[in-house]
Amino acid sequence: MTRLTAADFDPEVLKLFDGYVHGRVSRRDFLSRASRYAAGGTTAAALLAQLSPSFAAPLVAPADARLKTRYVDFPSPQGYGKVHGYLAEPAHAKGKLPTILVVHENRGLNPHIEDVTRRVALDGYVAFAPDALYPLGGYPGDEDKARELFPKLDQAKTRADFIAAFHALAALPQGTGKVGVVGFCYGGGIANYLATQLPDLAAAVPFYGMQPPAADVARIRAPLLIHDAGKDERILAGWPAYEAALKTNRVDYQHVVYPGVEHGFNNDTTPRYDEAAATLAWGRTMAFFKAKLA
Repeated sequence: MTRLTAADFDPEVLKLFDGYVHGRVSRRDFLSRASRYAAGGTTAAALLAQLSPSFAAPLVAPADARLKTRYVDFPSPQGYGKVHGYLAEPAHAKGKLPTILVVHENRGLNPHIEDVTRRVALDGYVAFAPDALYPLGGYPGDEDKARELFPKLDQAKTRADFIAAFHALAALPQGTGKVGVVGFCYGGGIANYLATQLPDLAAAVPFYGMQPPAADVARIRAPLLIHDAGKDERILAGWPAYEAALKTNRVDYQHVVYPGVEHGFNNDTTPRYDEAAATLAWGRTMAFFKAKLA
């Protein structure tokens, strides 16, 4: 079966879907407004199903023998009490390894983010992906239900949980003490946030994430590699102010915009995925971590 891409959908449908994913458009509104673009026997509901994630083919199998994976908890006294997440590391590591915090999109720790965590580990890192939804019962196994749960989180506590996860990784006995963070969409915003809060953060890689307030940029000490999508008007609108603050405060940053691709281009479970851009961005990300976490 031929894989659908963003080019198979009307640009207005993609905009509607982005609004739906990020809570600005209800399911009912999506179906109503997308119906005008449904043609050839395709319904609005079918368009939504086609655009939604499919977790059937992870890049790295959960049982890959090259890795050790498990779910672990770390204390988070300033957050929800504890951080629960997915830990992956090479099965036959020789010596201590740098660690990377992997931050999910606004649906919690779904199978895609677990797959990304395994990919990071295969590159020679201890990788940990917290589930921000754990205090509400954890990722529910359904993307719509996960999206509905997300606004119910106390974001102050959730952010404290991610800070606690950083400190837990820095203290892992199998780790070198150097910690990087990579995040996607909501997680990209968290990666930017953590850079303003953690002077010992070794590197941050936000993928299409919301920028922090300009006033907070002066606290950034970590080098940044920022990936954005050329068609992501919502995120790119915040870039000029962020760039000005980064330059004013002499932050070490790289900003890469991938022309012609959509928000979410790195997520290979949806048609918004762009293989060429994702491959390039991932290669740059791993090279960046290799240089900064050595």
